[in-house]
Amino acid sequence: MDKILEIQNLEFGYSRDNILFSDLNLSLKKGEFKSITGASGAGKSTVFELILGNLKPLQGSVKASKISQVFQDPYSSFHPSYTIINQIKDVAPLDELQEYLDILQLEAELLEQLPHKLSGGQLQRASILRAMLMKPDLLLLDEPTSALDNVIQLDVMQMLIKHLDKMGMLLITHDLDLAKWCSDEIIKI
Repeated sequence: MDKILEIQNLEFGYSRDNILFSDLNLSLKKGEFKSITGASGAGKSTVFELILGNLKPLQGSVKASKISQVFQDPYSSFHPSYTIINQIKDVAPLDELQEYLDILQLEAELLEQLPHKLSGGQLQRASILRAMLMKPDLLLLDEPTSALDNVIQLDVMQMLIKHLDKMGMLLITHDLDLAKWCSDEIIKI
């Protein structure tokens, strides 16, 4: 099976005197679920920024297939003056919309709203909905369930795992129990 993510000898710091991490190696294939854990400020979210190409490493390389991301802060992932459904339609087909709405326990009417009209948990589930509808090869998940209650959190994680036949997933989490429960491998930074 082809790799959808290949990170080799990655080193990053905001200066040569302030290295966050070095010699980071990671590969991911469709069907794999891996987690990145570590203390606050260790560089977990920075790894995602490097994968997305928003930051440049000091050395090493990152190669990734079609990516979709769920951000930790759902309010920053939607434009405030456009409805949720319009922001989803801009980037993804809606052919599986109802299936995901049911799984994520979202009402279709909520998608007609502006982002600030939704609760944090609703908006986080809308962010997951958008990411899944984009049909990525690689799904990056930055604390995707932190705004959800425990029951919905479990439902969402089970739904994500059921879709591993279509993609690979890389999770950032502080929740080591969650990482152990869902991951094929845990990478500590």
